This record gives sequence, structure tokens and C-alpha cells, in this order.
Amino acid sequence: MISELLRVPAGPVDLAAFDTGGKPGFDGDKAAGEEALPALGAELADLQEKLFARGYTGGSGRVLLVLQGMDTSGKGGVLSHTVGLLNPSGLRLKSFKKPTKEELSHDFLWRIERELPATGEIGIFDRSHYEDVLVVKVHELADAAEVERRYDAINDFEAKLAAEGTTIIKCMLHVSREEQKQRLLARLDDPTKQWKFKPGDIDERGYWDAYQEAYEIALSRCNTEVAPWHVIPSDRKWYRNLAIGNLLLEALRGLDLDWPAPDYDVAEQRARLVNEGTP
Repeated sequence: MISELLRVPAGPVDLAAFDTGGKPGFDGDKAAGEEALPALGAELADLQEKLFARGYTGGSGRVLLVLQGMDTSGKGGVLSHTVGLLNPSGLRLKSFKKPTKEELSHDFLWRIERELPATGEIGIFDRSHYEDVLVVKVHELADAAEVERRYDAINDFEAKLAAEGTTIIKCMLHVSREEQKQRLLARLDDPTKQWKFKPGDIDERGYWDAYQEAYEIALSRCNTEVAPWHVIPSDRKWYRNLAIGNLLLEALRGLDLDWPAPDYDVAEQRARLVNEGTP
């Protein structure tokens, strides 16, 4: 199972031990990987609709996919290529930016709770509540005691979600420092991509080691049985997309989805329609 290959083991995390260019569980090349991703589409769509139908008819269950990673790690690419295989009517997508003044006036989880998927939906977080123990820690936007409190708050929050029927898939898109540099250079060299670049992107590279340490702490402190972390090798864009597609598929299969049985007599309702207007 792909989740077992990518899941972060319990205990301290050393990101240097994870190969950013690996392709666990897949023996093919780029061409094969790019063909394998759309091949997941039919089953993903079928299971997504069954999940939606379950929620529509009063059943339980929802999925939350959390995407975290350094700049250029490919969160947008996952949304385009992998999440793009799903029906948008059954999705709730939220891209979290710098907190607003209103959001800062509340606990850090306040804005997260407002964007959770409804029953029967698949929610996608492009960045998430983990920004509040990553960026906040690296740039010392909160004191150490508050950051420590947040690890426990996140674990409690995710445990509550799981108890309510949410399947949580947390993915850290793991890109190398050199690959990030090449992707930033590619943006600068392409007039159609220059809008994505900010001079501050280079400034943030100066905090690379601090970010790696912050990720290692978050991945070890918030890696629970009900909400485990997965490290996704992301130097190969095609593998990153395929891996997350397979994680989604595996999670949906695990929900044992089927079409809900009607709570009415089908033959009776059919007869009503057939005989409608008949004297």
C-alpha cells in the first residue's frame, strides 16, 4: 500500500533521510507515471460520487487532504493534475494565506474550522493549520510556549475530526533545496511564470535549515494514528502527483463506499410516475 511506503514512522524525524527524488512503489519512468495518473480518474470519480451520495442521504464520512511544503514544492501542481481528476461539485478547496487582522483576533484554529469539508465532501487544504507551527516558529511570530501549545491543540483538533468521521491525509511535499532553486530560476526565465515569483522567495531560502527543522518537529509531534504524516518525494513532479492520487484512492477505498439504499419503495414510486395523470 502506498500509504505504508510514504508514511512517516513514529519518533523523531530526519528529513535528510527521505529521498526527494525517489519514487517509492512505482517502477516505471516519467512517461509511465504520467499515463498512470489519469488512469486513476474513473475509480476516483466513482468513489467520490458514492461518498457524496452517502453524505446527501444522511450518512457520515468526509475526507481532508492537507498539502504542506516549501515554496515550489508543487501544491498547485497537485491541485491541477491530481485534484483535477475529481468532480469540483463535491470538493471544498481552501488556500490559506497570511492571516487577516480578523483571523489573528481569534485562536489560530478558528479560520481552519470554518473551511472544513461538509459530510460527503473531499476537502483540500493548500497550506493549513501547520503554517502556525512552521512560519510562526521560523520567524518567531509567537513565543516558544505558544508554539508548544499549538502542537497539542493540533493533535486534539485532528483527533476530534477523526472521531467525527473525517479521514485525514496529511502530505509534506518534500523538495530539495537545489530543485527549488531551479524551479525559481525557471519562473524568472519564463514571462508567463514571472508573476509567481516574489523577491522575498529568495529571502526565505535563507531560512531553509530553520524550515527543515520546523517541519521535522511538526512531523514528529503531530504524527498520530488517526492523522499520520506522509512525506511525498517531490523533485519528480509526475511522481508527486501520482503518489497523492494513489493516497486519495486508497483512502476512499478504505471507506467501504457503496450506493445508499433508498428509504422508499422503488416499485411504488415508479408506479406513481408511470400512472401519473391516469384517470
